[in-house]
Order: sequence, then structure tokens, then C-alpha cells
Amino acid sequence: MQTSYSSSRILLPVRPWFIGFSLLLALLLNLLPTSVWPGVPDWLALLVVFWSVREPRRVGMGLAFLFGLAMDVADASLLGQHALAYVLAAYGGSSLSRRILWFPLGQQALQVFPLLLLVQVVQFSVRMLVGADSPGMGYFIGPCFGTLLWPLLTFVLLLPQHQPVDRDANRPL
Repeated sequence: MQTSYSSSRILLPVRPWFIGFSLLLALLLNLLPTSVWPGVPDWLALLVVFWSVREPRRVGMGLAFLFGLAMDVADASLLGQHALAYVLAAYGGSSLSRRILWFPLGQQALQVFPLLLLVQVVQFSVRMLVGADSPGMGYFIGPCFGTLLWPLLTFVLLLPQHQPVDRDANRPL
């Protein structure tokens, strides 16, 4: 009996409504007033990266762009700031998905860290280009916590896809 939840485990296909529900929940988490605290990860960026790594055919740059625009409107920031960052993260996630899934969860988190940092750097750069105030270095702590949450997030989001444990003695698979 295998108790590890590595990427080599055979999973059931993900349901499209579950992907949409998780992304909408992440959008709502980003709208909470706690999202501006230092160290709180960008939940939507984290899930865009997760689903673009796990399901690159279902979650791509188009969906990342739409959620980015929704986040721009909700955050009252420069239109396209989040959209650009999320599109780049989705592109990186889908491009590196085979490589990232090759590693165990701890090393996957290290592979995902540059993508989450890219989101923050792009948003920071766009803010500085238009003359906004600098949010400080605490702004870049969010990707660190997002990286630490990657194994837990993977476990929780893959739970509905796990096959039942009961096995038939007459069937080897």
C-alpha cells in the first residue's frame, strides 16, 4: 500500500467544474481584506500555476487572462497588471508541466517558486512604471509562503481525483 501522494499515482480525470470552483474560490480569497497583509500568497496566481501545471489543456493563458482582468477590476489596479502576470505564470506552468511533475512534491515547490515570484515581480514592475508607491520588500514574502503551501495545496486539490483504495483480488490494476 502506497501512502505517498507523488505525481506517479494514477488519478481519475479532473472534473471541469472543480477547476472552475477552485479558481473562483481563489478569486474570492484574493478579495478578502487579509490579502494585502505581508506573507499572504496570491491565491489566484497559485491556483493558476497549479492547474496550468496539472491540466495544461484545460487551464491556459486565456483563462489566466480572464481571471487576471477580473482581479484587475476587483483590485482597482492598472488594467492588465494582474492579467499580464497570470498569463506569464500560466505559460511558464504549462511549458514546464512535464518537468515539474517529474519531481516529488518538495522539489515541485522549488520549481514553482520562480513562477510565483515572477507574478510578484511583474506586478511590482508595472506599479513602479506608472509611479505608484513602493509596497516594500514584504511584498515579496507571499511567493515564499505559496511555495511552502504547494504540497498541502496539491494534496487537497487532488483528493477528489484519488481512486478508491479497495482492490479486487481478480484484477491486478
